[in-house]
Amino acid sequence: MAQQDYFLNKIKEEPENKLFRFSLSKIYFDNGLYQESIPHLEKCAELQEDWMLPKILLGKAMIELGELKGADRILKQALDLAIDQNHEDPKDEILKLLEGLSS
Repeated sequence: MAQQDYFLNKIKEEPENKLFRFSLSKIYFDNGLYQESIPHLEKCAELQEDWMLPKILLGKAMIELGELKGADRILKQALDLAIDQNHEDPKDEILKLLEGLSS
């Protein structure tokens, strides 16, 4: 995972850079390392509150780890953003995820 090391080093240089953090979290997420992705996704959501995508991935990671209450909370925040920002496809994806949590 050379890319992972690259972004870990970039984050050491610029800990508040949300794009480096998101890139690292996506590498972790895509490799099934959900627990490792969570702190970086949380930091992305903290650094830019209206950034929907980290919240969606955070919710998905939480679902994978069985943290369903946390996933529900964060996905509802992402849904509000999708509606506010008129993003139909993410809205539909989030609604399906939330539906899966309630069934």
